[in-house]
Amino acid sequence: MAKYFDVHPDNPQRRSIGQVVEIVRGGGLIAYPTDSCFALGCQLGNKDGIDRIRTIRRLDDRHHFTLVCQDFAQLGQFVHVDNAVFRAIKASTPGSYTFILPATKEVPRRLLHPKKKTVGVRIPDHVVTQALLSELGEPMLSSTLLMPDEEEPMTQGWEIKDLLDHSLDAVIDSGDCGTEPTTVIDFSTDEPEIVRRGAGDTSRFE
Repeated sequence: MAKYFDVHPDNPQRRSIGQVVEIVRGGGLIAYPTDSCFALGCQLGNKDGIDRIRTIRRLDDRHHFTLVCQDFAQLGQFVHVDNAVFRAIKASTPGSYTFILPATKEVPRRLLHPKKKTVGVRIPDHVVTQALLSELGEPMLSSTLLMPDEEEPMTQGWEIKDLLDHSLDAVIDSGDCGTEPTTVIDFSTDEPEIVRRGAGDTSRFE
């Protein structure tokens, strides 16, 4: 049974955030709101959590997981960012973008794309997500909560609780969040490639 947390969107209750983070640190898998849409999240080295995300979403080993980071300094520990890419990402964060970049040795191998050795990273513009990341003190491994064969992600906390009650350890509901996944930009090659057009404006990358 997933624990259900009703969290204030502008002033997240510290006690609730602390309880959720303890669940994450204890090996739990959570559903939480972001500036784009709901996401699944677990601790970085949580192999069971990764397997559970793969099962819920029916993902293959070529799927790019995302490290959701609190700020640019944290992001820079986990991916290689050259000067040109730095400026482009800095101008777009925090926001509804995921960037695919070459991973550093800080990233567990099982999270990397098997051939490219890349990983997704993002810095969300969402009060509740930022509160979670601040309390956790490290990035959270995440994937959009998009169910198999569905075109749109889930947007209501109570619906997620009903559907995935036995697959999750916690659901955070803070009212309306985004309804569109992030825009995904691949910076792992010479020219930036728009992999998915989503909530973030793509004009600066075209």
